[in-house]
Amino acid sequence: MRKRLLSQKIEKALNAQMTREADAAQFYLSVGSWAEVQGFEGIATFLYGHVQEERGHMMKLLKFINQRGGHGKVEPLAKAPADPKTLKELFEWVLTHEMENSRQINAIVDMCLREKDYPTFNFLQWFVAEQLEEEALATKLLDKMSVIGEDKGNKGGLYEFDQDIAGMHDAEQSRGADPS
Repeated sequence: MRKRLLSQKIEKALNAQMTREADAAQFYLSVGSWAEVQGFEGIATFLYGHVQEERGHMMKLLKFINQRGGHGKVEPLAKAPADPKTLKELFEWVLTHEMENSRQINAIVDMCLREKDYPTFNFLQWFVAEQLEEEALATKLLDKMSVIGEDKGNKGGLYEFDQDIAGMHDAEQSRGADPS
């Protein structure tokens, strides 16, 4: 048994975040499947890539909790959302989801500062930086959807967007840090 180096309060918050990361993987899996069924294979590939990324985040948290003498516990997952009505709605959900995730991570960071748990604070800085990138990417995609204007019947623009986004996740990953 390892020596406990986390307060129970921080351990509980990290476990909740780990579950949120697992929920995020389920979210991306659900909307990725919807995109694939709608014929947007590039968007589906992009979203499926995020499934693996979120699972990596979950494992990063689990390993950290366990290494610091806590016990990483996965709680039941939230139900996947209903299907979006449009691609724009899908990317609005993505942005909202990422912003909420950032808020939750920032709350844990704040908790670490209050408890003077600097090792956990330092560990979470990777997640803070990751969320900055995720929010920027989601905003960029939503902006592109606005330019394309799917409500204007711009099928050619949607086709090009679908093709462009397929490689976007890999490009973003190659610039970022490895989540493991």
